[in-house]
Amino acid sequence: MGCDGGTIPKRHELVKGPRKVEKVDKVAELVARWFYCALSQEKLRRPIVACELGRLYNKDAIIEFLLDKSPDKTPMESASHIKSIKNVTELNLVDNPAWSGDKESIKGDKYDDLQSAHFICPVVGLEMNGRHRFCFLRSCGCVFSERALKEIKSEVCHK
Repeated sequence: MGCDGGTIPKRHELVKGPRKVEKVDKVAELVARWFYCALSQEKLRRPIVACELGRLYNKDAIIEFLLDKSPDKTPMESASHIKSIKNVTELNLVDNPAWSGDKESIKGDKYDDLQSAHFICPVVGLEMNGRHRFCFLRSCGCVFSERALKEIKSEVCHK
């Protein structure tokens, strides 16, 4: 019957092994980085600004963060390096004609493709969804894929 004193427990029954480290879902991390504001965690909407670290923010969230002078303000790690509106650059983004995210009614009966992006590179046409590297020029705010900047080979805006 067991548990009558005649059974000897094995080592694997007594000693618990090390816990498995949880792996971060890369797709979810990319969606969070490219589709949501790093400060307010809301969906990105125009006007969109970026800091020198490459994080994307809603401009109104940055303005509210900078205007909040209360002593009980919680320090935000994602925006602690931003001291002024001059530390961010407003981005000139090109809409993706194939994106239909906000155009349709959201009732929960459609499939949301997390790999399609709201914006694209104006030169090459790559979607800005996190799979490809993107750069922006601090002088004008134009956004290009890294592949397009290698083809153009200039630091001057193509517009």
